[in-house]
Amino acid sequence: MAEAYIVAAARTAGGKRGGALKDWHPADLGAAVLNSLVERSGIDPAVVEDVIAGCVGQIGEQSFHIGRNMVMASKLPDSVPAVSIDRQCGSSQQSLHFAAQAVMSGTQDVVIACGVESMTRVPMGLPVILPMQAGIGIGPWPQSIKDRYGVTEFSQFTGAEMIAGNYGMTREELDAFALESHRRGAAAIDRGDFEKEVVPLTVRGDDGTERQHTRDEGVRADASSEGLASLKTIKPDGVITAGNASQICDGASGVMVVSERALKEHGLTPLARVDHLTVTAGDPVIMLMEPIPATRRALQRSGRRIEDIDLYEVNEAFAPVPLAWLREIGGDPARLNVNGGAIALGHPLGASGTKLMTTLIHALRKNGKRFGLQTMCEGGGIANVTIVEAL
Repeated sequence: MAEAYIVAAARTAGGKRGGALKDWHPADLGAAVLNSLVERSGIDPAVVEDVIAGCVGQIGEQSFHIGRNMVMASKLPDSVPAVSIDRQCGSSQQSLHFAAQAVMSGTQDVVIACGVESMTRVPMGLPVILPMQAGIGIGPWPQSIKDRYGVTEFSQFTGAEMIAGNYGMTREELDAFALESHRRGAAAIDRGDFEKEVVPLTVRGDDGTERQHTRDEGVRADASSEGLASLKTIKPDGVITAGNASQICDGASGVMVVSERALKEHGLTPLARVDHLTVTAGDPVIMLMEPIPATRRALQRSGRRIEDIDLYEVNEAFAPVPLAWLREIGGDPARLNVNGGAIALGHPLGASGTKLMTTLIHALRKNGKRFGLQTMCEGGGIANVTIVEAL
Protein backbone atom coordinates (compact mmCIF):
# COMPACT_ATOMS: atom_id res chain seq x y z
CA MET A 1 0.00 0.00 0.00
CA ALA A 2 1.15 3.53 -0.74
CA GLU A 3 2.49 5.66 2.10
CA ALA A 4 0.96 8.86 3.47
CA TYR A 5 3.18 11.66 4.73
CA ILE A 6 2.49 14.75 6.83
CA VAL A 7 4.36 17.77 5.45
CA ALA A 8 2.88 20.54 7.60
CA ALA A 9 1.20 20.63 11.01
CA ALA A 10 -0.10 23.75 12.74
CA ARG A 11 -2.54 24.95 15.35
CA THR A 12 -3.72 28.12 16.97
CA ALA A 13 -2.92 28.75 20.60
CA GLY A 14 -6.00 27.93 22.66
CA GLY A 15 -8.35 30.68 23.74
CA LYS A 16 -10.34 30.48 26.96
CA ARG A 17 -14.11 30.91 26.84
CA GLY A 18 -14.70 34.61 26.24
CA GLY A 19 -10.95 35.09 25.96
CA ALA A 20 -8.47 36.16 23.31
CA LEU A 21 -10.24 34.46 20.38
CA LYS A 22 -13.79 35.54 21.25
CA ASP A 23 -13.95 37.94 18.27
CA TRP A 24 -12.72 35.41 15.71
CA HIS A 25 -15.45 33.84 13.56
CA PRO A 26 -14.76 30.08 13.43
CA ALA A 27 -14.52 30.11 9.62
CA ASP A 28 -11.78 32.75 9.86
CA LEU A 29 -10.12 30.78 12.66
CA GLY A 30 -9.96 27.67 10.49
CA ALA A 31 -8.89 29.69 7.46
CA ALA A 32 -5.85 31.01 9.34
CA VAL A 33 -4.69 27.41 9.83
CA LEU A 34 -5.33 26.50 6.18
CA ASN A 35 -3.27 29.48 5.06
CA SER A 36 -0.47 28.53 7.44
CA LEU A 37 -0.36 24.94 6.20
CA VAL A 38 0.00 26.09 2.60
CA GLU A 39 2.67 28.60 3.57
CA ARG A 40 4.61 26.11 5.70
CA SER A 41 4.60 23.44 3.00
CA GLY A 42 5.39 25.85 0.18
CA ILE A 43 2.92 24.09 -2.08
CA ASP A 44 0.79 25.71 -4.78
CA PRO A 45 -2.63 26.01 -3.05
CA ALA A 46 -4.38 25.04 -6.28
CA VAL A 47 -3.06 21.46 -6.03
CA VAL A 48 -4.87 20.80 -2.74
CA GLU A 49 -7.49 18.22 -3.70
CA ASP A 50 -9.71 18.27 -0.62
CA VAL A 51 -10.15 19.77 2.82
CA ILE A 52 -11.65 17.49 5.48
CA ALA A 53 -12.80 19.57 8.44
CA GLY A 54 -13.85 18.24 11.83
CA CYS A 55 -16.36 20.21 13.89
CA VAL A 56 -18.75 19.10 16.64
CA GLY A 57 -21.12 22.07 17.06
CA GLN A 58 -22.29 22.43 13.46
CA ILE A 59 -24.87 25.11 14.19
CA GLY A 60 -24.92 28.90 14.05
CA GLU A 61 -21.55 30.25 12.92
CA GLN A 62 -20.34 26.67 12.42
CA SER A 63 -23.32 25.62 10.33
CA PHE A 64 -23.96 25.57 6.58
CA HIS A 65 -20.80 23.55 5.91
CA ILE A 66 -18.03 24.98 8.07
CA GLY A 67 -15.36 23.16 6.03
CA ARG A 68 -16.31 24.90 2.80
CA ASN A 69 -16.66 28.21 4.61
CA MET A 70 -13.12 27.83 5.96
CA VAL A 71 -11.87 27.39 2.39
CA MET A 72 -13.87 30.40 1.22
CA ALA A 73 -12.39 32.50 4.04
CA SER A 74 -8.84 31.35 3.22
CA LYS A 75 -6.38 31.99 0.40
CA LEU A 76 -7.20 28.63 -1.18
CA PRO A 77 -8.84 28.91 -4.62
CA ASP A 78 -12.53 28.16 -5.12
CA SER A 79 -11.50 24.95 -6.92
CA VAL A 80 -10.58 23.30 -3.60
CA PRO A 81 -13.53 21.25 -2.27
CA ALA A 82 -14.22 20.54 1.39
CA VAL A 83 -16.34 18.35 3.64
CA SER A 84 -17.40 18.78 7.27
CA ILE A 85 -17.43 15.71 9.53
CA ASP A 86 -18.42 14.94 13.10
CA ARG A 87 -16.95 12.11 15.13
CA GLN A 88 -17.41 14.14 18.28
CA CYS A 89 -14.14 14.89 20.08
CA GLY A 90 -12.23 12.80 17.54
CA SER A 91 -13.58 14.70 14.53
CA SER A 92 -10.29 16.09 13.23
CA GLN A 93 -8.39 12.93 14.13
CA GLN A 94 -10.88 11.16 11.87
CA SER A 95 -10.23 13.91 9.30
CA LEU A 96 -6.60 12.82 9.36
CA HIS A 97 -7.62 9.19 8.94
CA PHE A 98 -9.81 9.99 5.93
CA ALA A 99 -7.05 12.11 4.40
CA ALA A 100 -4.44 9.39 4.91
CA GLN A 101 -6.78 6.73 3.53
CA ALA A 102 -7.40 8.84 0.41
CA VAL A 103 -3.67 9.18 -0.14
CA MET A 104 -2.88 5.53 0.67
CA SER A 105 -5.55 4.36 -1.77
CA GLY A 106 -4.07 6.46 -4.56
CA THR A 107 -7.31 8.41 -4.94
CA GLN A 108 -5.75 11.76 -4.03
CA ASP A 109 -2.24 13.15 -3.54
CA VAL A 110 -2.66 16.31 -1.43
CA VAL A 111 -5.33 16.56 1.27
CA ILE A 112 -5.69 18.86 4.27
CA ALA A 113 -7.16 17.40 7.45
CA CYS A 114 -8.23 20.00 9.97
CA GLY A 115 -10.72 21.01 12.63
CA VAL A 116 -12.21 24.06 14.30
CA GLU A 117 -14.33 24.81 17.33
CA SER A 118 -15.24 28.18 18.82
CA MET A 119 -16.74 27.14 22.12
CA THR A 120 -17.27 30.80 22.98
CA ARG A 121 -19.33 31.65 19.90
CA VAL A 122 -20.94 28.20 19.54
CA PRO A 123 -21.30 26.85 23.10
CA MET A 124 -21.04 23.11 23.71
CA GLY A 125 -24.38 21.33 23.37
CA LEU A 126 -26.03 24.08 21.35
CA PRO A 127 -27.21 21.73 18.54
CA VAL A 128 -29.29 19.87 21.14
CA ILE A 129 -30.26 22.75 23.41
CA LEU A 130 -31.71 25.17 20.85
CA PRO A 131 -34.22 22.76 19.22
CA MET A 132 -35.33 21.53 22.63
CA GLN A 133 -35.88 25.09 23.84
CA ALA A 134 -37.91 25.76 20.70
CA GLY A 135 -40.00 22.64 21.24
CA ILE A 136 -38.64 20.94 18.14
CA GLY A 137 -38.27 17.17 18.40
CA ILE A 138 -37.39 14.99 21.39
CA GLY A 139 -33.60 15.14 21.20
CA PRO A 140 -30.94 12.88 19.69
CA TRP A 141 -31.93 9.65 21.43
CA PRO A 142 -35.28 7.96 20.69
CA GLN A 143 -36.91 5.88 23.38
CA SER A 144 -35.67 2.71 21.67
CA ILE A 145 -32.05 3.65 22.44
CA LYS A 146 -32.83 4.68 26.01
CA ASP A 147 -34.62 1.37 26.57
CA ARG A 148 -31.79 -0.65 25.03
CA TYR A 149 -29.15 0.86 27.32
CA GLY A 150 -31.31 1.49 30.37
CA VAL A 151 -30.53 5.21 30.59
CA THR A 152 -32.40 8.48 30.21
CA GLU A 153 -29.37 10.25 28.72
CA PHE A 154 -25.74 9.66 27.77
CA SER A 155 -23.32 11.79 29.75
CA GLN A 156 -19.54 12.09 29.53
CA PHE A 157 -19.51 13.36 33.12
CA THR A 158 -21.23 10.16 34.25
CA GLY A 159 -18.73 8.13 32.24
CA ALA A 160 -15.79 9.88 33.87
CA GLU A 161 -17.19 9.22 37.34
CA MET A 162 -17.77 5.57 36.42
CA ILE A 163 -14.15 5.13 35.33
CA ALA A 164 -12.84 6.75 38.50
CA GLY A 165 -15.08 4.51 40.59
CA ASN A 166 -14.15 1.33 38.71
CA TYR A 167 -10.44 1.97 39.24
CA GLY A 168 -10.74 3.34 42.76
CA MET A 169 -9.25 6.68 41.74
CA THR A 170 -9.32 9.31 44.46
CA ARG A 171 -9.95 13.03 44.08
CA GLU A 172 -6.36 13.62 45.20
CA GLU A 173 -5.00 11.34 42.48
CA LEU A 174 -7.02 13.11 39.78
CA ASP A 175 -6.01 16.55 41.02
CA ALA A 176 -2.35 15.52 41.10
CA PHE A 177 -2.60 14.49 37.45
CA ALA A 178 -4.26 17.81 36.61
CA LEU A 179 -1.54 19.74 38.40
CA GLU A 180 1.14 17.90 36.44
CA SER A 181 -0.66 18.81 33.19
CA HIS A 182 -0.39 22.51 34.06
CA ARG A 183 3.24 22.15 35.11
CA ARG A 184 4.17 20.41 31.87
CA GLY A 185 2.23 22.93 29.80
CA ALA A 186 3.88 25.86 31.55
CA ALA A 187 7.33 24.28 31.16
CA ALA A 188 6.72 23.68 27.44
CA ILE A 189 5.77 27.33 26.97
CA ASP A 190 8.86 28.48 28.86
CA ARG A 191 11.06 26.25 26.69
CA GLY A 192 9.45 27.56 23.52
CA ASP A 193 8.30 24.07 22.53
CA PHE A 194 5.08 25.33 20.92
CA GLU A 195 6.62 28.15 18.90
CA LYS A 196 7.03 26.18 15.67
CA GLU A 197 3.51 24.74 15.74
CA VAL A 198 1.45 27.79 16.72
CA VAL A 199 -0.16 30.09 14.14
CA PRO A 200 -0.02 33.67 15.49
CA LEU A 201 -3.38 35.45 15.41
CA THR A 202 -4.03 39.16 15.77
CA VAL A 203 -6.42 39.85 18.65
CA ARG A 204 -7.69 43.03 20.25
CA GLY A 205 -7.73 43.56 24.00
CA ASP A 206 -10.48 45.28 25.97
CA ASP A 207 -8.48 48.50 25.74
CA GLY A 208 -8.44 48.30 21.96
CA THR A 209 -4.76 47.41 21.74
CA GLU A 210 -3.82 44.78 19.16
CA ARG A 211 -1.39 41.98 19.92
CA GLN A 212 -0.37 38.56 18.63
CA HIS A 213 -2.04 35.61 20.35
CA THR A 214 0.59 32.87 20.58
CA ARG A 215 0.19 31.42 24.09
CA ASP A 216 -2.41 28.90 25.26
CA GLU A 217 -4.56 30.87 27.70
CA GLY A 218 -5.62 28.00 29.89
CA VAL A 219 -2.20 27.06 31.23
CA ARG A 220 -1.74 28.16 34.84
CA ALA A 221 1.85 28.28 35.96
CA ASP A 222 0.57 29.11 39.45
CA ALA A 223 -1.72 26.08 39.72
CA SER A 224 -1.54 24.40 43.12
CA SER A 225 -2.86 21.35 44.91
CA GLU A 226 -4.68 23.65 47.32
CA GLY A 227 -6.37 25.55 44.52
CA LEU A 228 -7.52 22.38 42.78
CA ALA A 229 -8.78 20.92 46.07
CA SER A 230 -10.92 24.00 46.66
CA LEU A 231 -13.05 23.39 43.56
CA LYS A 232 -16.49 21.83 43.95
CA THR A 233 -17.20 18.46 42.41
CA ILE A 234 -19.71 18.31 39.57
CA LYS A 235 -21.67 15.68 41.53
CA PRO A 236 -22.04 16.07 45.31
CA ASP A 237 -20.49 12.67 45.97
CA GLY A 238 -18.20 12.63 42.93
CA VAL A 239 -14.51 13.24 42.19
CA ILE A 240 -14.70 15.13 38.89
CA THR A 241 -14.27 18.90 39.02
CA ALA A 242 -13.64 21.66 36.51
CA GLY A 243 -10.00 21.42 37.60
CA ASN A 244 -9.41 17.78 36.66
CA ALA A 245 -11.42 17.96 33.43
CA SER A 246 -10.52 19.51 30.08
CA GLN A 247 -10.97 23.22 29.58
CA ILE A 248 -13.51 24.79 27.25
CA CYS A 249 -11.44 26.23 24.44
CA ASP A 250 -11.55 28.09 21.13
CA GLY A 251 -9.12 26.92 18.48
CA ALA A 252 -8.31 25.44 15.10
CA SER A 253 -5.66 23.03 13.84
CA GLY A 254 -4.67 21.04 10.81
CA VAL A 255 -2.16 18.87 8.96
CA MET A 256 -1.36 18.47 5.27
CA VAL A 257 -1.20 14.85 4.10
CA VAL A 258 0.47 13.94 0.80
CA SER A 259 1.60 10.96 -1.23
CA GLU A 260 5.16 10.02 -2.12
CA ARG A 261 4.43 11.19 -5.65
CA ALA A 262 3.43 14.62 -4.33
CA LEU A 263 6.61 14.79 -2.25
CA LYS A 264 8.68 14.42 -5.41
CA GLU A 265 6.54 16.51 -7.76
CA HIS A 266 6.27 19.50 -5.43
CA GLY A 267 9.61 19.23 -3.62
CA LEU A 268 7.98 18.80 -0.19
CA THR A 269 9.76 17.89 3.03
CA PRO A 270 7.98 15.27 5.17
CA LEU A 271 7.68 15.77 8.92
CA ALA A 272 6.21 12.34 9.61
CA ARG A 273 4.88 9.19 8.00
CA VAL A 274 1.46 7.81 8.92
CA ASP A 275 2.25 4.36 10.28
CA HIS A 276 -1.15 3.04 11.40
CA LEU A 277 -4.82 3.97 11.68
CA THR A 278 -7.47 2.36 13.90
CA VAL A 279 -10.98 3.23 15.01
CA THR A 280 -13.16 1.13 17.32
CA ALA A 281 -16.38 1.48 19.27
CA GLY A 282 -17.73 0.02 22.50
CA ASP A 283 -19.92 0.82 25.49
CA PRO A 284 -21.74 4.14 24.84
CA VAL A 285 -22.76 4.54 28.50
CA ILE A 286 -19.34 4.61 30.15
CA MET A 287 -18.30 6.06 26.79
CA LEU A 288 -14.75 7.17 27.66
CA MET A 289 -13.02 3.77 28.01
CA GLU A 290 -12.69 2.97 24.32
CA PRO A 291 -9.11 4.32 23.87
CA ILE A 292 -7.95 1.22 25.79
CA PRO A 293 -9.27 -1.52 23.44
CA ALA A 294 -8.58 0.74 20.46
CA THR A 295 -4.92 1.05 21.48
CA ARG A 296 -4.64 -2.70 22.01
CA ARG A 297 -5.99 -3.32 18.51
CA ALA A 298 -3.70 -0.67 16.99
CA LEU A 299 -0.61 -2.17 18.62
CA GLN A 300 -1.58 -5.69 17.59
CA ARG A 301 -2.33 -4.77 13.97
CA SER A 302 0.74 -2.58 13.60
CA GLY A 303 2.97 -5.27 15.09
CA ARG A 304 4.28 -2.84 17.66
CA ARG A 305 4.50 -2.90 21.45
CA ILE A 306 3.83 0.01 23.73
CA GLU A 307 7.56 -0.06 24.51
CA ASP A 308 8.20 0.81 20.84
CA ILE A 309 6.23 4.05 21.15
CA ASP A 310 8.37 6.99 22.23
CA LEU A 311 5.61 9.50 23.01
CA TYR A 312 1.85 9.26 23.41
CA GLU A 313 -0.92 11.83 23.37
CA VAL A 314 -4.03 10.59 25.18
CA ASN A 315 -6.62 13.36 25.29
CA GLU A 316 -7.26 14.64 28.80
CA ALA A 317 -11.03 14.94 28.46
CA PHE A 318 -11.11 13.98 32.14
CA ALA A 319 -8.17 12.89 34.29
CA PRO A 320 -9.52 9.31 34.76
CA VAL A 321 -9.26 8.65 31.00
CA PRO A 322 -5.45 8.82 30.54
CA LEU A 323 -4.90 7.37 34.02
CA ALA A 324 -7.00 4.30 33.20
CA TRP A 325 -5.24 4.05 29.82
CA LEU A 326 -1.83 4.02 31.53
CA ARG A 327 -2.89 1.27 33.93
CA GLU A 328 -4.35 -0.97 31.25
CA ILE A 329 -1.80 -0.42 28.46
CA GLY A 330 1.22 -0.34 30.75
CA GLY A 331 2.55 2.88 29.34
CA ASP A 332 5.32 5.00 30.82
CA PRO A 333 3.87 8.15 32.50
CA ALA A 334 6.99 10.07 31.46
CA ARG A 335 6.05 9.58 27.79
CA LEU A 336 2.42 10.66 28.18
CA ASN A 337 1.35 14.18 27.19
CA VAL A 338 4.86 15.45 27.77
CA ASN A 339 3.89 19.06 27.02
CA GLY A 340 0.69 18.97 29.05
CA GLY A 341 -2.78 18.07 27.87
CA ALA A 342 -6.32 19.35 27.54
CA ILE A 343 -6.66 19.96 31.29
CA ALA A 344 -4.11 22.76 30.90
CA LEU A 345 -4.09 23.55 27.18
CA GLY A 346 -7.81 23.24 26.45
CA HIS A 347 -10.00 20.92 24.39
CA PRO A 348 -11.50 22.68 21.36
CA LEU A 349 -13.62 19.62 20.52
CA GLY A 350 -13.56 19.26 16.72
CA ALA A 351 -10.08 20.79 16.53
CA SER A 352 -8.48 18.60 19.18
CA GLY A 353 -7.58 15.66 16.93
CA THR A 354 -5.17 17.47 14.61
CA LYS A 355 -4.18 19.74 17.51
CA LEU A 356 -2.81 16.76 19.44
CA MET A 357 -1.21 15.37 16.30
CA THR A 358 0.49 18.70 15.61
CA THR A 359 1.93 18.80 19.12
CA LEU A 360 2.94 15.13 18.95
CA ILE A 361 4.83 15.49 15.66
CA HIS A 362 6.68 18.60 16.78
CA ALA A 363 7.56 16.98 20.13
CA LEU A 364 8.90 13.84 18.43
CA ARG A 365 11.09 15.86 16.10
CA LYS A 366 12.32 18.26 18.76
CA ASN A 367 13.32 15.41 21.06
CA GLY A 368 14.81 13.16 18.40
CA LYS A 369 12.16 10.48 18.93
CA ARG A 370 10.71 8.13 16.33
CA PHE A 371 7.21 6.75 16.99
CA GLY A 372 4.21 8.55 18.45
CA LEU A 373 0.71 7.35 19.28
CA GLN A 374 -2.40 9.50 19.60
CA THR A 375 -5.82 8.46 20.91
CA MET A 376 -8.89 10.08 22.38
CA CYS A 377 -12.28 9.16 23.76
CA GLU A 378 -15.27 10.23 21.69
CA GLY A 379 -19.00 10.57 22.22
CA GLY A 380 -20.93 7.35 21.70
CA GLY A 381 -18.10 5.17 23.01
CA ILE A 382 -15.76 5.52 20.01
CA ALA A 383 -11.98 6.00 19.84
CA ASN A 384 -9.45 6.67 17.11
CA VAL A 385 -5.78 5.66 17.33
CA THR A 386 -3.10 7.05 15.04
CA ILE A 387 0.55 5.97 15.03
CA VAL A 388 3.08 8.15 13.22
CA GLU A 389 6.81 7.92 12.56
CA ALA A 390 8.71 11.19 12.75
CA LEU A 391 11.11 11.81 9.87
